[in-house]
Amino acid sequence: MNPTQKTIDYYDANAAEFLAKTADVEFGAFQKKFADMLPRGGRILDLGCGSGRDSLAFLHEGFQVDAMDGSAAMVEAASKTTGLPVVHALFDDFQSQGEYDGIWACSSLLHVEKDELPDLIAKYAEPLKPGGVFYLSFKLGDREGLRNGRWFTDLSEGSARAILDGIDGLGIVEMAISGDVRPGRQDEKWLNVWCVKRSPERDAG
Repeated sequence: MNPTQKTIDYYDANAAEFLAKTADVEFGAFQKKFADMLPRGGRILDLGCGSGRDSLAFLHEGFQVDAMDGSAAMVEAASKTTGLPVVHALFDDFQSQGEYDGIWACSSLLHVEKDELPDLIAKYAEPLKPGGVFYLSFKLGDREGLRNGRWFTDLSEGSARAILDGIDGLGIVEMAISGDVRPGRQDEKWLNVWCVKRSPERDAG
């Protein structure tokens, strides 16, 4: 079984436990930082939306939100939480409909194998409007592999920069290391990255 399928099977089998631990976690500061970089009422893609917690927060702030997830159980939960027609698809298969002002990939692309990340991030950078914001978060570290039934790719600031600097038109605006926001896991560290899609004119210059 490939790592992607194993990870999806984990979420389908453990949805209730995962949702109970994450649905009400306070993540407002990160959501606000992202939202403040976007035009009011802009369009966001919640890439790997999980419980739908963040999609709901963005909806409440007046944004248009598209949401997707690879786990059928998560899609069902997020649909109930948000009222959105959440798309059930793998990262490789999802096709965006139109352009986005922001892409929110919170704790989602960390389930992708490291050598697949550059092409996948480039795929999703395509529908970003010039000036659009791409937020990504990974567990802080430099290892990858299956852990507790899921695939994790951990990134350091250096390894994240090596990936993102190679993607045409996408520039890193900020990196920040944070503690895990879940109770009792504050010692676990996360790498948060905000990127912006450069305009063609700027690239040409």
